Amino acid sequence: MNYRLGFHSIVGISYTSGLRYLPTSKTHKRVWFAKKSFRAKIGMEEAEKSKFSEAVEVVDDPQSLESKKAAIRDVGPGKLQVIVDFDATLTKYWVNGRRGQSSHNLLQQKNPEYDSKRQQLFEYYHPLEFSPTIPVEEKTKLMEEWWGKSHALLIEGGLTYDDIKKSVATATLEFRDGVVELFTYLEERGVPVLIFSAGLADIIEEVLRQKLHKSFKNVKIVSNRMIFDNDGNLISFRGKTIHVLNKNEHAIDMAAPLHDELGGIDGPTVDNDSVKKRTNVLLLGDHLGDLGMSDGLNYENRITVGFLNNDIENSLEIYKRAFDVVYLNDAPMWGVVKLVAEICATGGH
Repeated sequence: MNYRLGFHSIVGISYTSGLRYLPTSKTHKRVWFAKKSFRAKIGMEEAEKSKFSEAVEVVDDPQSLESKKAAIRDVGPGKLQVIVDFDATLTKYWVNGRRGQSSHNLLQQKNPEYDSKRQQLFEYYHPLEFSPTIPVEEKTKLMEEWWGKSHALLIEGGLTYDDIKKSVATATLEFRDGVVELFTYLEERGVPVLIFSAGLADIIEEVLRQKLHKSFKNVKIVSNRMIFDNDGNLISFRGKTIHVLNKNEHAIDMAAPLHDELGGIDGPTVDNDSVKKRTNVLLLGDHLGDLGMSDGLNYENRITVGFLNNDIENSLEIYKRAFDVVYLNDAPMWGVVKLVAEICATGGH
């Protein structure tokens, strides 16, 4: 697919989301362009900034996408669930010209020695996570080993819930514009949202509280859950470990409910069994590995949305083949809001 960037060349139809499309071949594949109001305004690497300077939505096979949208719309929102990655998907990749922090690396313990030890684990195990020569079974054991050691350091270092609150308060982390509207729209229609993360549910929960200032009863966090004593000291972890290689729908039964004592967020009404019966999926992620988040669900229709935040020139081809829709340049969530409105439309609206 050929693609052209620059607003001087845009033609096509304008939508309420602020997106336009441009046919780029005889097969009518389309590239979607955002209006200037949606431009990425935060710092980016100069090489990419010169070539991909606008927030762009790429649809490689619009016919396939329209077919999936129609199939999901025909049976209604009662059969739909949304599966979403957290870091760099719900959150921005760039924040005020700086690389935004992830929920994994924002945590700071009172004793910086333990932060250093966890960083050393990252430097050792992270390359193994992406090694193409290590068999999956062996890699799974390595990931369990990594997570186990990291969790042990958090306990040994005397992590408290107050540490989490302070870490989040000072973190360089923001949600994409439109996330609140997306969650609100889905909550009003009873569509469950599963946030999958190999990190720590308690941190994500605190980020939602401090950054969004709103709770959503349809949202469930599928991630590792901490157990604190009455004084707010971390004493253990609950259930089986969720890591990068088992972050999928198999992990739903491993996830604990939101805290009702320390969390302060309303408990979800999402029922695990009912979620599994929702066989239409909207999946959002920023990594090719996020496509595996729906593993374990026997879905009928799945629309996948990928956020390609960096290394666009080298990664666009593989992303547009892997995902139904790809957003570039740290795009806001408005395009997804529009997509959800289309697949949840009923009664001719």
